[in-house]
Amino acid sequence: MRVRCIAELFLFLHLYRMKLFFRHYPSSKTAAKPMVILHGLFGSCDNWLTQAKILSQHYSVYTVDQRNHGQSPHSDEFDYYAMANDLKEFVTEHNLQNAIVVGHSMGGKTAMNFALAHPEMLRVLVVVDIAPRAYNLEHYTIAEGLQAITINTLQSRQQADEQLSAYVEEADVRQFLLKNLQRKPEGGFSWKINLPVISSKLSNVGVDLLYPGVFYKPTLFIKGAKSNYIKNEDEQKITMRFPQATLKTLPTGHWVQAEVPQEFCDLLHQYLEKL
Repeated sequence: MRVRCIAELFLFLHLYRMKLFFRHYPSSKTAAKPMVILHGLFGSCDNWLTQAKILSQHYSVYTVDQRNHGQSPHSDEFDYYAMANDLKEFVTEHNLQNAIVVGHSMGGKTAMNFALAHPEMLRVLVVVDIAPRAYNLEHYTIAEGLQAITINTLQSRQQADEQLSAYVEEADVRQFLLKNLQRKPEGGFSWKINLPVISSKLSNVGVDLLYPGVFYKPTLFIKGAKSNYIKNEDEQKITMRFPQATLKTLPTGHWVQAEVPQEFCDLLHQYLEKL
């Protein structure tokens, strides 16, 4: 009994409650089903503004900043145990019954772990361009580039873009990453994200699912045709862990919902309407 109590205390300390920042897009539709959306690595809930407004025609949409991202608190704990527990606390706090949980990339991994750990807390799982397996991340160069930005003496976003271009060639990717810069009231810039912790614990983002078991409820996987995040050989892994999974493809890269927002929302709504 004493060993069990110590273990439970350790888990509590490891997964202390974190009040996540979120934006709510209520629907004018009566009794609209709740939908919770999770962004990917280096992202924030604001990345889903366009999609949330479209989806709020049918659903009560909550876009959430995961820990160490956006306007949510920072923490030295950064793994899927912590992020899945954050989601559990969020769903509980807002009394979201039979929620639809949507996650892109890292957010999709959080959502999958949450579904396996707490299947009773959601009605449908939607995973965008990520599979239930381990990944060799390509984000170490990005993290190195962000750390190379001279944040303490930075004069402008243009200067930050020039410094980051030595590590990240794609202008649109740099624009996305530099949304994490914020101006300080006293002048200069700081990071919204907890860059030191994210950079030091990037390996925690690429791991396989942490929770065992199978999620037997409806699940939709949406992949980008030009992305290599979900490969043909991943389909067996998907159906093993999520036997009711449906896999759909859109003509995009990894940022499916950003590249074709209307098509993405239409596909998602059409799937949910058939359930």
